[in-house]
Amino acid sequence: MIGRRPAVTDLSSARVRVPCSTSNLGAGFDTLGLALDRFLDVSFTPDSSGSLRVVREGTLRTLPEDETDIVAEILKSRLAGVSVSGVLKMHSDIPVGRGLGASAAARVAGHDLALAVRGLPRNDGATFDSAYREEGHGDNAAPSMFGGLRAVAETEDGPMVMSLPLSPQVGFAYAAPSVGVSTDEARRQLPKSVSHGLATASLGRLVALLQGLAEGDADLIRIGAQDELHVPYRMALIPRASSVISAGIDAGAWAVTVSGAGSGLIAMCDQSDAEGVAEAMHQAFDEGSGDPECFGFSLSPTERGLERVAF
Repeated sequence: MIGRRPAVTDLSSARVRVPCSTSNLGAGFDTLGLALDRFLDVSFTPDSSGSLRVVREGTLRTLPEDETDIVAEILKSRLAGVSVSGVLKMHSDIPVGRGLGASAAARVAGHDLALAVRGLPRNDGATFDSAYREEGHGDNAAPSMFGGLRAVAETEDGPMVMSLPLSPQVGFAYAAPSVGVSTDEARRQLPKSVSHGLATASLGRLVALLQGLAEGDADLIRIGAQDELHVPYRMALIPRASSVISAGIDAGAWAVTVSGAGSGLIAMCDQSDAEGVAEAMHQAFDEGSGDPECFGFSLSPTERGLERVAF
C-alpha cells in the first residue's frame, strides 16, 4: 500500500563503523579535521520485544545510565512512526568528552544506520549535512564521514568538504586527563569577537599548518599549531595542560595543542616518536595515579570514513 508506515518486521539487521577525529590542530579552528584509527562500531538487531534496548561497550560503558544516546535518538527520530524494536549495540574505543569527535562519530553513525536498517543505500551527502547541522560545524563530521585530512568551507550553497594531503612522516600522539570538557562549555570560554590583526595572523598560521602537514615540515607545523582564537581559552579548562605540553615537547613532539574542544591534547611529531610522546604526555597527566580514565596512546591517520560492515 502506498504511504504505509513500515512495520518492525521491515527493519533489517545492520552495522556501521565510524572513525574518531581530531580537529583544529592549532590554527585550523572549526575548519580542519583528521580521521584517526579509533572507532565507534554500532549495530542494530530487530526483535519482537516492543522496545529498543541499548547496550554500551568500551568507553561508553562508564557513561551515566541516563545519558542521552545520540545514536538511539537519531534512529528513533529518523524512524518516526515505526515501532523500533530491537537491540542497539554500541562499542567504542573513542574517549568521550576528550576532544576526539565522539559526538560527531555518533551522529554520522546514527544517520547512516537509520538508512541501513531500512535496506536503503548510503547517502553520504545527506548524512554529512545532517551531522554538520547538528554539530554546528563540520571539522569532526567531515573526517568521520569521509576519512583522511579534511577542511570544511562555508559557501552560499552550504558546506564544502575538501580532501587535503598529509605526509606519512607526521605522527600523532594523544593524551587526556580523567575529566572531560563539553563542547558547549569550551565554546562559552571564547571571545565574541577578535581583532582584524589577530584574524590575519591566524590565516597565516593556517597556511603554514597545511603546508607543514602536507610536507612533514616540523618548522611549519610548529608555526601552524600556534593559535590565539581558541587554544588559550580552552587551556584553562584542562588540568596540568602546560606541564603535559612541556612533557610532549621534551619527548620529541614538534608541537602540542588542544584536540578539538579538549580535554585531550594532540601532539604532532615524527611518526617513529609517536608512542614515546604519548607515553610522556600520559604520565604527565596521570602523575602516577593509575586512573583508568586518564588516556594516552599514539594514533594513526586513516582514510577509512563511514563503513557499513557485514553483519
